[in-house]
Amino acid sequence: MENLINLVNKLQRACTALGDFGEGSSLPTLWDALPTIAVVGGQSSGKSSVLESVVGKDFLPRGSGIVTRRPLVLQLHRIDEGREYAEFAHQPRKRFTDFAAVRKEISDETDRETGRTKQISSVPIYLSIYSPNVVNLTLIDLPGLTKVAVEGQSESIVQDIENMVRSYIEKPNCIILAVSPANQDLATSDAIKIAREVDPQGERTFGVLTKIDLMDKGTDAVDMLEGKSYKLKFPWIGVVNRSQADINKSVDMIAARRREREYFANTPEYRHLASRMGSEHLGKVLSKHLETVIKSRIPGLQSLINKTIIELETELSRLGKPIATDAGGKLYMIMEICRAFDQTFKEHLDGIRPGGDKVYSIFDNQLPAALKRLQFDKQLSMENVRKLITEADGYQPHLIAPEQGYRRLIESTLITIKGPAEAAVDAVHGILKDLVHKSINETPELKQYPSLRAEVMNAACESLDKMRNESKRATIQLVDMECAYLTVDFFRKLPQDIEKGGNPTHSIFDRYNDSYLRRIGSNVLSYIHMVVGTLRHSIPKSVVYCQVREAKRSLLDHFFTELGAKEGKQLAKLLDEDPAIMQRRMDLSKRLELYKSAQTEVDAVAWAK
Repeated sequence: MENLINLVNKLQRACTALGDFGEGSSLPTLWDALPTIAVVGGQSSGKSSVLESVVGKDFLPRGSGIVTRRPLVLQLHRIDEGREYAEFAHQPRKRFTDFAAVRKEISDETDRETGRTKQISSVPIYLSIYSPNVVNLTLIDLPGLTKVAVEGQSESIVQDIENMVRSYIEKPNCIILAVSPANQDLATSDAIKIAREVDPQGERTFGVLTKIDLMDKGTDAVDMLEGKSYKLKFPWIGVVNRSQADINKSVDMIAARRREREYFANTPEYRHLASRMGSEHLGKVLSKHLETVIKSRIPGLQSLINKTIIELETELSRLGKPIATDAGGKLYMIMEICRAFDQTFKEHLDGIRPGGDKVYSIFDNQLPAALKRLQFDKQLSMENVRKLITEADGYQPHLIAPEQGYRRLIESTLITIKGPAEAAVDAVHGILKDLVHKSINETPELKQYPSLRAEVMNAACESLDKMRNESKRATIQLVDMECAYLTVDFFRKLPQDIEKGGNPTHSIFDRYNDSYLRRIGSNVLSYIHMVVGTLRHSIPKSVVYCQVREAKRSLLDHFFTELGAKEGKQLAKLLDEDPAIMQRRMDLSKRLELYKSAQTEVDAVAWAK
């Protein structure tokens, strides 16, 4: 069973080393889950004397006003033999055998945290005492409750102390040791008042009465010790501390314990209670109860630790790996992050992630709709056909067929297709840029490094711009090709005009009549529709080849080339992680180490049971 208290002692020390002592930390806290015994009492209630009696050593600072200004976690370890000694967690390799030096170190360490003021701090001091005269026990000595601030203290000190005490004792795993002087009405006891507020049923409160020997003649504390004045689940325990004269004379603590036993055994009012009175009995009762509570909490502690380890590992995974220290490691890290981004981008295009389907929508909806909206009829109106045919004749009208006029009509009409073709290129470019933004946002590592994120974004967008320019050139070239070479077979298959052979009975200018011009416009329109049908399929091929395929194949190629030429300092600038994230990862890593260590310790004790 001793292993149980030692287990909690180890975990508490580890928690404090990480700065984990509750305080509403944003990180998972093990401290609050560990069973503790908090010593609560008003100033001058005899709280410090009770602790010294339990330990059997005079080691706590004394004086007027608020002497205890930081929580003191007092861990008692029973040893079979050897000289008594003490160790502080902040001086782990130094053994104190002079307990007057222990008292001085408590004061000095308090001043280091609070300065030479009378303010308080919630950061605990850890003190371990090894002695054959103690039981295995851990107690937390809290600042004494007070009603007024003294000179040098802020007006809020009264509330600050109460808030600190409350933050410890309101936790369900905290056992409250409420110290009250017997020569004071329990109804006005600071310790009982605050204990009642957080533990109204008294199920985790131990009551301790001090100064029983200082009560007025004719009065006694029997009703209080028997629980008649204020009932708790556990019996009240009375103690008789050393008097101020004994303290001044440095009366041996062992002798003081003996006189305490004699007092209860020889005083008629308390003789029947003597077996459960005194500081020695108090230490044994608390040790046994603490062991019982720890034992009952082991399954819940295991569950909490396992759950928290998973949570910590998940968040660490989300935060990503720490930055490599050497240039090669940095380069490899950047390349891996970029590859992760590139893979995400490809998954969007390939349909594994959403977004790639929008490219097809351009070809299936936007491009056909834009081509359909082109006003070919306006381009081939009677007036325009007449104008172009006439202008193509120059000073001499055509003899057989207005071929040059046909060509000009076709070319001037086909040129209008360039607008929808360029719009398709731009639309796909916009979609690809959106997918780059999405992919960057979906690459967790890029969130860590703002500079790298910006560089990758710029490099990807520059590549897409170049691909758009090449795609636009190639797509417009498709239209130009249609203008440059007309499909002769189309016109050869058209119905022949009766005048085509040149009927001498008609003037050549009769060929410019409305019927003839309408026929020309109709022929050209049919040819344009044929070309549009061809371009509707070839434009998407060109766009995909020049933009989508290239984006999948070489989006960051130029960036990788530049990356290989960068020096270590330049690479470090790209990995300029937010200091807050770096600190968070460090804190989480340390906390994960604590929890894994705790998991091993708790499991070992659980199996030993």
